[in-house]
Amino acid sequence: MKKSALASAIQKILGGKWKIEIIYYIAFQNVHHFGELRRHIGDITESSLTKQLRELEADGFITRHDYQEVPPHVEYNLTDFGKSFIPVFEHMKQWGEENL
Repeated sequence: MKKSALASAIQKILGGKWKIEIIYYIAFQNVHHFGELRRHIGDITESSLTKQLRELEADGFITRHDYQEVPPHVEYNLTDFGKSFIPVFEHMKQWGEENL
């Protein structure tokens, strides 16, 4: 894959305004439910969170498990592919701590 195509593919997957934050809460803060994610993120609208979660699921980063209960009970977890991003995330965090 060409460098520009690679950068473009990465941007497509992680380029949503909230995707990095969603991954952070699922991976590092043990937040797996829609309502919890919305409360932790704060400024995100319900429709934006839904859209970002669907895109992350379509890209293979997360899984969505619907327990078919009333009230609705849905959990989001990282896939193995999503977990493979954790070392990258840790490097980004380290860089941020050192430079921001």
